[in-house]
Amino acid sequence: MMGKLYNPVLVKELKLRFRSFKSFSGLMFYLAVICLFVAGFLLLTTEFTGRGFFRPEMSFIMFTILTILQMALVLFITPSLTAGAISSEREKQTLNILLTTTQSSTQIIVGKLLSSVAFLVLMLIAGLPLYSLVFLFGGVSPSQLASIVFFYLVTVVAIGSVGVMFSTITKRTIVAMIATYGSIIFLGGITAFFFFLTTAFHQMGNPSGAGTSFMTYFWAAINPGALMLTLVSSDMDNALAELSGVELPVWVTYLIVYIVIIIFCLAIAIKKLRANMKSNR
Repeated sequence: MMGKLYNPVLVKELKLRFRSFKSFSGLMFYLAVICLFVAGFLLLTTEFTGRGFFRPEMSFIMFTILTILQMALVLFITPSLTAGAISSEREKQTLNILLTTTQSSTQIIVGKLLSSVAFLVLMLIAGLPLYSLVFLFGGVSPSQLASIVFFYLVTVVAIGSVGVMFSTITKRTIVAMIATYGSIIFLGGITAFFFFLTTAFHQMGNPSGAGTSFMTYFWAAINPGALMLTLVSSDMDNALAELSGVELPVWVTYLIVYIVIIIFCLAIAIKKLRANMKSNR
């Protein structure tokens, strides 16, 4: 049983990634940004005196901003870890050697993806102690933090799958990276633009606010920032339901769409890895 689950590509990638200075510096940069934000927020709320009081209600605001900031950092870092998974092997002319081994296309793609996801999970775990400051002042439940961490993982795997797919179907790492960042801009920025656009059209057609706008709900439901806002505040979820007329929780649609993205991207990557060979193991 253990032999069937053993993935040599994953083991090799984990050893190389966790022993490199690049990974160490990336983790240090990530924690430094989070620490600077927390320290700056505390100094700002205490008026830079160091002797002021931190109001407990401000901890919820800090938690909300910290959650959005951490999501933005994860989205920024993920393409750099996954977009070169296959294309870098092709550029170093080691891909053909890898393909001549007994490893199947699924093992290679999944091994490359999981090694990158493992490092991102390490970054998320390393940032958790900073959330202890929020629990120190109250205002946030452990279930909220657990749900946010879960959707961090879903988002990381989905964006990582997009990066591995572009890395497989393109020959250059820089092209794969640009395409992956373009996908993130679409999910994080263009969906927000479409949300406000469809909201404006919906309100123009229904001045009383009645009716249902599925597109308004859909664009908000696949936006990572909107999901985080609805997870930290139920009022945001209720406001979106009132605005769009759709009662389905945002996280349900987000989970379904991102699972479809993961399956679709991994299927394309596995199929295209040995596109020029007669048999695709």
